[in-house]
Amino acid sequence: MPIRVQTEDFDFAAELAQLRLSNPKIGAVVSFLGTVRDLSDGSSVAQMELEHYPGMTEKALSTIVDQAKQRWDIFDALVIHRIGPLLPLDQIVLVAVSSAHRGDAFAACEYIIDYLKTEAPFWKKEYTEQGARWVDARSTDDEALAKWELGQDQDQDPLPLPMRESKK
Repeated sequence: MPIRVQTEDFDFAAELAQLRLSNPKIGAVVSFLGTVRDLSDGSSVAQMELEHYPGMTEKALSTIVDQAKQRWDIFDALVIHRIGPLLPLDQIVLVAVSSAHRGDAFAACEYIIDYLKTEAPFWKKEYTEQGARWVDARSTDDEALAKWELGQDQDQDPLPLPMRESKK
């Protein structure tokens, strides 16, 4: 379970290849790559700066991954999160999950990024034409987290009834 918080950029393809080749039983690798956008709340973003709480951040990320491993049948998870100054198009975060099957990998990957965005101690400052501003958590992030707490991810058929019937 590699977890890294770093200032350096990472090689997306190389990281996924290393995770994929770590176990011949892997049948699925699902990843999420977050990047810096050039626009936020209607303002152009020239730069973003990410800060974290060393030690506590890594511990929080490890706990999130451990919880995902308890909920789904996954082999491994990789979390890389950058800190420091970042420019539009720069990579911020990579979450990748390996499993025997795609369903567990997709669910665990989404769970990890949802909890990372709300529970890991990172602070984001954006530099716009209007000046620097700290970014608050979005209500959509809290809504994404709530579905896991309510167990909405468990035992639900993702296809509406007419779609299920037509697939038979």
